[in-house]
Amino acid sequence: MKVCVIGSGGREHALAWRLSISPSVTKVYAIPGSAAMSDCAELVGIDWQQSNHLIRFLKDNHIDLVVVGPEAPLVAGLADALNAAGIPVFGPSKAAAQLEGSKVFAKDLMKKYNIPTAAYGVFHKVDEAKEFISQTGAPIVVKADGLAAGKGVVVAMTIDEANAAVEDMLSGNRFGEAGSTVVIEEFMEGEEASLLAFVDGKTVVPMIASQDHKRIFDGDKGPNTGGMGTYAPAPVLTDALRDEAMKTILEPMVAAMEKEGMPYVGCLYAGLMITPQGPKVVEFNARFGDPETQVVLPLLDSDLGQVMMACATGTLTADMVKWKDSSAACVILASKGYPETSSKGDVIHGDIKQHDTTIVFHSGTKLVGEEYVTNGGRVLGVVGLGKDLRTALDRAYGRIEHIDFEGMQYRTDIGAKAFK
Repeated sequence: MKVCVIGSGGREHALAWRLSISPSVTKVYAIPGSAAMSDCAELVGIDWQQSNHLIRFLKDNHIDLVVVGPEAPLVAGLADALNAAGIPVFGPSKAAAQLEGSKVFAKDLMKKYNIPTAAYGVFHKVDEAKEFISQTGAPIVVKADGLAAGKGVVVAMTIDEANAAVEDMLSGNRFGEAGSTVVIEEFMEGEEASLLAFVDGKTVVPMIASQDHKRIFDGDKGPNTGGMGTYAPAPVLTDALRDEAMKTILEPMVAAMEKEGMPYVGCLYAGLMITPQGPKVVEFNARFGDPETQVVLPLLDSDLGQVMMACATGTLTADMVKWKDSSAACVILASKGYPETSSKGDVIHGDIKQHDTTIVFHSGTKLVGEEYVTNGGRVLGVVGLGKDLRTALDRAYGRIEHIDFEGMQYRTDIGAKAFK
């Protein structure tokens, strides 16, 4: 079958690469894709927001399945437009994508269906938010309601920090419309893990657990980012805890979405905190994570195209999804100034080709002449593969020694928690 991937980042590079080696897939297109994705996909210069133009292209080229990578098209309702045109889509409807598009929607739904998550309050006014903060105390978590590219969350260790975050979002208009409402949550103690699942509206099949590293600096210091690295499998989510998370979180949420009249199709991403009381939801995302995708998909031992088509057509079964008994680690190389700003146009030196045990996925690069240059905050995701996590990490970091660009920054402690 022919598959079209929507998006152009590291996650989409990983999706296109994995689909291109799936037995059921004969051709991969990427809209708009990136120069680096041309190894595994044909690039098509269409803007997904021009849905009539997009649908015409998909029909003219007999595309069998569309895979939507980023959250923005899903929240905007791209899946609805494609489904209405009779084109199967791996990705939720606009209504279902509210799970990521609105923190308030997600928290209220979890409360309604008794899905474990942090206690919270919802605020539009600075003084009411500050009153809640002073009553609750710190540490405390402040989140912008809408989409903010992974940066709309502040884990405030003091009341002053929390108050400043509220002012920044509500009065400072830092995230525009996305920050016009804030959710303030109790701080949860524990270790985080990401559990992604394939979903066809009813059936939920978990992927291998991974662990993201959100803060910019080693030791989980500094501001939040879109993700500085990840590894899989994550030992913190034991088989027993994964089963518990499936029974108390993912399966109830998918059942709730169906009951609410907005069945969920695609990848459901549960960001979990493993607390002394068991797994609780930090946040839901309505798509594959970035950089989780870069470590989860290389460990898949099934036909990704077939699994995604089964989700899109409501025919998913657990036996379709199998995993390799090995490990993967991804270290993100970020540009100077990230996450506050990013540097563009810095030439990337060194070996960024794919090898047997290492893969480099491009998050924010541009081809200028014969050279790749930086074109965003997160630039490259360097993935190491191995029989165990130590081998995978050694390969990823060993590969980084041969890559360089002006102001390159990365964490040196990805995966360290797995060895504690």
